[in-house]
Amino acid sequence: MPGSAKAMAGCTVGGLVLATAYTVALGSSGWLWFAWVVLALVTIGVLTGKRW
Repeated sequence: MPGSAKAMAGCTVGGLVLATAYTVALGSSGWLWFAWVVLALVTIGVLTGKRW
């Protein structure tokens, strides 16, 4: 996995941890989870795009 894709995957995992912590501490935010899902989909696209 190239360095940029690895960094993006790390940011996605970090974002998941932050979104989960925010939800536990302050309650759910639909926009926060929507943003994380978009980030996850972009990361998946980058990772699959690097393979082909």
